[in-house]
Amino acid sequence: MNTLSHYVAGEWLAAKDEQWSEDLNPSDTTQILARVPQGQPAVVDRAVEAAQSAFRAWKATPGPAKAEILHKAANLLAQKRQELGTLVALEVGKPLGEAVPEVDRGVAILRYFAEEAVHPMGMVIPAQTAGSLQFSLRQPLGPVAIISPWNFPVAIPLWKMAPALAYGNTIVWKPAEVASFVATRLVEVLAEAGLPAGVLNLVLGKGSTIGNVLTGHKGIRGISFTGSDTVGMSIGETAAKNNIKYQLEMGGKNAAIVLADADLQQAAKLIAAGAMRFAGQKCTATSRAIVVSEVNDSFIDRLAAEIHTLPLAPANDPRSAIGPLVERSALEKVNYYAELGAKEGQIALGGKAPAEAPLKQGYFFEPTVVVGVSPDARIAQEEVFGPVLVVHQARSVEEAIAIANNSRYGLSVSLFTRDINAMLEYIHDIECGMVRINGDTTGVDPHAPFGGMKSSSSHSREQGPAALEFFTEVKTVQVNAAGA
Repeated sequence: MNTLSHYVAGEWLAAKDEQWSEDLNPSDTTQILARVPQGQPAVVDRAVEAAQSAFRAWKATPGPAKAEILHKAANLLAQKRQELGTLVALEVGKPLGEAVPEVDRGVAILRYFAEEAVHPMGMVIPAQTAGSLQFSLRQPLGPVAIISPWNFPVAIPLWKMAPALAYGNTIVWKPAEVASFVATRLVEVLAEAGLPAGVLNLVLGKGSTIGNVLTGHKGIRGISFTGSDTVGMSIGETAAKNNIKYQLEMGGKNAAIVLADADLQQAAKLIAAGAMRFAGQKCTATSRAIVVSEVNDSFIDRLAAEIHTLPLAPANDPRSAIGPLVERSALEKVNYYAELGAKEGQIALGGKAPAEAPLKQGYFFEPTVVVGVSPDARIAQEEVFGPVLVVHQARSVEEAIAIANNSRYGLSVSLFTRDINAMLEYIHDIECGMVRINGDTTGVDPHAPFGGMKSSSSHSREQGPAALEFFTEVKTVQVNAAGA
């Protein structure tokens, strides 16, 4: 069995009186992948001190040198794509068909921000005084806390860490406990690429034990978090009290609207994939379909047929499309909402955990479609984070948009139509940060801004040019001639 370790100041720490948790394969819970140390506050203190000590030298490291390290990390990661993709499948239950491409996305992210490390960061500003030179600089924040989720254990950490490093910050990274093995392998790649000691530090364990210690630490100058809205809002309060920068990416209740003129086959295929692949465990997964009444029955038939083409199988099975839930508590939560959906409406498809071997050894749940519920019903309002899709009916595009907007969340949305007027109305009126037309709600290009509105986000954005805004702060400089 693998025994994992914290990584602090360039060293893997030897275990001393550690408590441990078991890292299980969610496709087959009889398989223990690793032992994960349950970090205590003292290891957080050491990690922050290491990040503080390394900051001045890393900040002063020329951009081309930072870029070289990130490019080398990208090349190393590309060489390990199959190995790391397989580990993602085993540890978090992401089917291989998505796990390996996620590693490829990580490679693209590293290469993008390697180039950003040598781009201009600032501007010349005309001065009011003749002969004066006025300009702005963008400089790193300092040591930053990165708190990442388990569902994209390669892509999300890298879209936070790569810009943080490119712009000169140092890092203390706390990954989700159930993604600790993948996190360890990522740190190994970055260390092998030549990151100096202390620039990247990894602390493992439960968020309830060390998360608050990290986010409240006086040595941290910025926090980037992806996870639940309950934890995110608590982090926001702590960061505000400490007057430091923070960005929060949280929940979603993402809708797909289907109008009467839509290509129903395309809509059914993409909505089925957006709702059910990886068991719906994406913050951008489609959890509501809002269908114009005149095509509802035809759409439901096509949707069911498309869902039946998605194999429910262990994540390391090359055929798998849906895979397991990540842990027992997630399975119990999905089962609870399926039972709630049966009370609030009707189960049109699925609704239970499969009983046949080998699926009963893992945290599997059948892809589930719920119909006949009010847009205000709990199952239509609360984030399930599982393979559960609610289908509503609407009489018009206006009503469909109103139903989609009837949510505390506003992360991602899609519209299926050929009508340009409906598209324009939707683009202007929908209350979401990521808006699609004739596409599924999941994902966004790695160089495009990612983030939501309302309770989905702290109103900041990640990825692409938006990352510069968060991981740097502006210094305005004016230079005048001596004796002038």
